[in-house]
Amino acid sequence: MNKKLYGIVCYFATLLFSTIFLFVGNRIASAGMPDLFNKYGSYETLVAEVTGIHDKINTKQMFEAKIIKGAQFRSIFAVQETNQNYRSGVKDVEVGDKVIVARAWDASWSFVDYYRIDKVLWLGAAFVLLLLLFGRLKGFHAILSLGLTCAAIFAVFIPSLLSGQNIYVSSVIVCVFSIVVTICIVAGVNRKSLGAIVGCIGGLAATGILTFLMNAVLGITGVLNKDSAFFLYLFKGSHIIDLRAVIFAGIIIGAVGAMMDVAMSVSSALWEIKEKAPGLGFGALLKSGFNISRDVMGTMVNTLILAYIGNSLSVVVILTVYIKSFTELINRQLVIIEMLQAIVGSLGLLLTMPLAALTCAALYHAPPGKHTGARQLSQNIENISTN
Repeated sequence: MNKKLYGIVCYFATLLFSTIFLFVGNRIASAGMPDLFNKYGSYETLVAEVTGIHDKINTKQMFEAKIIKGAQFRSIFAVQETNQNYRSGVKDVEVGDKVIVARAWDASWSFVDYYRIDKVLWLGAAFVLLLLLFGRLKGFHAILSLGLTCAAIFAVFIPSLLSGQNIYVSSVIVCVFSIVVTICIVAGVNRKSLGAIVGCIGGLAATGILTFLMNAVLGITGVLNKDSAFFLYLFKGSHIIDLRAVIFAGIIIGAVGAMMDVAMSVSSALWEIKEKAPGLGFGALLKSGFNISRDVMGTMVNTLILAYIGNSLSVVVILTVYIKSFTELINRQLVIIEMLQAIVGSLGLLLTMPLAALTCAALYHAPPGKHTGARQLSQNIENISTN
């Protein structure tokens, strides 16, 4: 089988594996999931466009709107109620605004939120177009792998969480699936991909173990003063959601993308070195891998920590304003969890790079007696630069 045909077969085999995983995984994960629609009741929500503004009394404003997405295209009257305590964050509806309205049990309509997804979809379409324009086939592969990863989270992980299955196991399975499928689709099935996959899974294992141990040592309960955690705490399905496991899943899922980035960077760089100097031995390749890792880790760790800080910035600012004791502030469970995410995720990232370098050196090095060592590498690089 020639190289091109082998690549095509592996590509479609990866897609077939992904389809089977998503289908079977969804069936298994959804078993025992409660009927959320019937359990928590329902109310009709539709998309409407504001056509007129009417009387405003205190915090209630009456407006007229035309249903534009729903079962019936008709005009309705609805009420927007604002809370004066959060006035700075509220925008009164205006003619032409697209809004989401809900009909209560007494047939009255009320404002829920602004309809924004159409604008986000246009921005997403521009991103996809630019990615395809500059990345071409690689860009298409990146979009495809991203779609499969998102499908795994929403079709497998979330149903398993709601159905009371082991969140630790399901989160690790989804992360490993994302690693294998993403790297195989983007880089193909070869030694370069294998080196990146092994290094990334090693970093993932280290992150998971550290997170599990620190959850136990720090006595984290997972019950936070955040809307998302609070609603999960109140969720009363057939099983109680393990909030500590949710924190574990959030940390490893949040870090796995950066792990794939650095593992692939190290593996690809060492592969290029091997191509230019095929006679290099294990020691020379390993040394080069460590040097590459040192250059990469400085910016990637900074990137990961800044991402976590940016994600929790508003919460930290609020706690800083309302909690005057610094000791109390840094020991709050919410702050500790954010620090845990940043530190453990960065440790996993640091361990991924040497593991990837070690694996790649073992896979790429020339057999004993046939390698030329680091001196030959220097000579090859010098020849390339002069040519």
